[in-house]
Amino acid sequence: MSDPIRRLESRTVVLPIENIDTDQIIPARFLMTTTREGRGKELFADWRYEATGQPRPDFVLNRPESLGAQVLVTGRNFGCGSSREHAVWALRDHGFRAVVSSELADIFQRNAQKNGVVPIVLEPADHAQLMAQPGARVVIDLETKTLSLPDGSSVSFPIAPFARYCLMEGVDELQFLLSQDPAITAYEGRIGG
Repeated sequence: MSDPIRRLESRTVVLPIENIDTDQIIPARFLMTTTREGRGKELFADWRYEATGQPRPDFVLNRPESLGAQVLVTGRNFGCGSSREHAVWALRDHGFRAVVSSELADIFQRNAQKNGVVPIVLEPADHAQLMAQPGARVVIDLETKTLSLPDGSSVSFPIAPFARYCLMEGVDELQFLLSQDPAITAYEGRIGG
């Protein structure tokens, strides 16, 4: 699947827009492929580029301070709309390993977890602190399920145990099941299956 994530230290990129749906994350015209590679250049394409294809210098991902940042902090209700795994592929291919908001769409969260991106939902006050400080350095620790805030404090975030395990091991659901083949075969042998 992807590189395991146990601890991630990065600057943040702040995109202070609410209700960003999957068609804004990656427009439908880019959904004709089933490959994950190369989707990063299509991320937020309608906001990021002029009609001529030239990058808009005022868009946050086109600014020099955003280069190399692995944590995207967004407005409330990020990833709403259709179930579009391509949206997470675009985020991941661009280099994001975590998305932080005060509310993430359920289907987006599941797609993120399955594709090596940590979805983090914070309480509104903690989220507001990150929104107010673009470029802040944060530490995400999956072992302790905490995120450090710019003021030096740490806050907990919820994540399902199996999703956390898969992210920390760098495996998806199928890879996990395949890794259990010896135990499954042994069990079947015991029950005569």
